[in-house]
Amino acid sequence: MATVALNHRFTTGLAPFRWLGATMLGLGLVLPHLPHDPGLPCPLRMTTGVPCPLCGLTTSVKATMRLNLHAAFSANPFGIAAVVTAIVLLARPRWRAASFPVLLAAAAVAASWLFQLHRFHFV
Repeated sequence: MATVALNHRFTTGLAPFRWLGATMLGLGLVLPHLPHDPGLPCPLRMTTGVPCPLCGLTTSVKATMRLNLHAAFSANPFGIAAVVTAIVLLARPRWRAASFPVLLAAAAVAASWLFQLHRFHFV
């Protein structure tokens, strides 16, 4: 039986997340201005019809970048958190690493998936 210690922490360098955050912010600004407003399709939802925990994240980020927080929250509340996190990481370049509880990350993914399953009327 596998067990996870409640105090186990995940530590990671922040440099790749700065690049990803900057890219996400750039795409959040550019995508709405492209013809037909392209999005990023979810492979899980396209093949099974079941949304993944990240479904709606592109829509949420684009709405957050336009300061439409109601639409952003409706699509995926974690999109707002992703934009805020990206801005903080870019504003704090001296931060080199971060550490957070594994249990917190697992709870966030579970909460996001439950939100999406509810949003798409699976639960």
